[in-house]
Amino acid sequence: MRIYEIINKKKHGGALLGEEIRYVIEGLSSGSIPDYQISALLMAIYFQGMNAEETTSLTLAMVDSGDRVDLSEIPGTTVDKHSTGGVGDKTTLIVIPIVAALGLPVAKMSGRGLGHTGGTVDKLEAIPGFRTTLGGEEFLNIVKTHGLCVAGQSANLAPADKKIYAMRDVTATVDSIPLIAASIMSKKIAAGAECILLDVKTGNGAFMKDLEGAQALAKAMVDIGNGCGRKTAALITDMSAPLGYAIGNSLELKEVIQVLSGDKTARDLYDVCISLAANMLFIANQGTLEECTAKVKEAVTNGTALKKLADMVGAQGGDRSYIENPEKFPTASEIIPVLSPQSGYIGSMDTEGIGLAVMTLGAGRETAEDEIDYSAGIILHTKTGDYVEKGQPLATLHTSRKASINTATEKFLDTLSFTDAPPPARTLIYDKIGIMP
Repeated sequence: MRIYEIINKKKHGGALLGEEIRYVIEGLSSGSIPDYQISALLMAIYFQGMNAEETTSLTLAMVDSGDRVDLSEIPGTTVDKHSTGGVGDKTTLIVIPIVAALGLPVAKMSGRGLGHTGGTVDKLEAIPGFRTTLGGEEFLNIVKTHGLCVAGQSANLAPADKKIYAMRDVTATVDSIPLIAASIMSKKIAAGAECILLDVKTGNGAFMKDLEGAQALAKAMVDIGNGCGRKTAALITDMSAPLGYAIGNSLELKEVIQVLSGDKTARDLYDVCISLAANMLFIANQGTLEECTAKVKEAVTNGTALKKLADMVGAQGGDRSYIENPEKFPTASEIIPVLSPQSGYIGSMDTEGIGLAVMTLGAGRETAEDEIDYSAGIILHTKTGDYVEKGQPLATLHTSRKASINTATEKFLDTLSFTDAPPPARTLIYDKIGIMP
């Protein structure tokens, strides 16, 4: 077998065999195939695509390049969730305590934020003492004892994917659906859960800006998951405006606690999380979708979901009193309102731009080495479709970087458009892939 022949085959639109793909990944991992030939193959894949069988083979080869998490000793049906990311996307911290409270164990590995999207690990590390670096045995024991655990991703989870991503990043092949799907699903398959629900975002704050692209990515990932023997489904959800009203690590945690306390002020966030949690139960055969939805709402109403979050925080070394008394989170030294420059309806929001404004305040990182100010962020007071008067507060900036206030204010105002008539109502869930009801 020769890498030249594999590149040439894909260049002319041929479908690669499983053994050819495995040969490539093994050569990548060992260093026996040079980077320039891997890059040539990535470009051929970018232009010619991959079918479902090829993409599944690529995923499994990347899974086998590193460790697999064995969840077999955890009783019950293990479930996992993945979001493709966005601004104010704190759904994981709401959804997994709900499903864990209803008896479905969640052993989740999450990443840090980079760029305009926030990371689940960063949010959790805003809680004093919370540890996301855990040994394998401790990780499993926490899940067995409490039903849920969120840890940082292992360095040896699908390591071939990290090498491929680094090459995609410098060869302009990042936006390839099969390569994106295999990258995400290699880590989900390696993480070991039996059922996987994918939250694929679409809109101006998402990686997939248009619905058609989001649907294609969701279908590719669902096909991979099911092809690898994991029951997998996806929801296509909206990211044309931030999810909820809080953006920034400590601020988002407070909103998580509000939702898990039954507060429906952030109605879009509440509704999306209820749907995600209900569909996780459904794919794990916990009843009809209507029955699962009722169970999910009850777990929020009776307080068991919030208690699960506090239990997980305590088990991972965090101070659970911050969950029970969220006013303990430190506040930023500068809290500044942003006033509306005119009257009218908010016609649209550049969600990615809002995420970049939040980074200016210190809540995100541009490079992996950047320090995060956990108290920094933005609280929105209005969103797309709301009518505002001139001079009315649109948002409140939270920061300890006094010098960033003017820049962040300008960036935030630039993200808004105003209209005389109300815009169409937002659609929160556009589609379901792999879910029948």
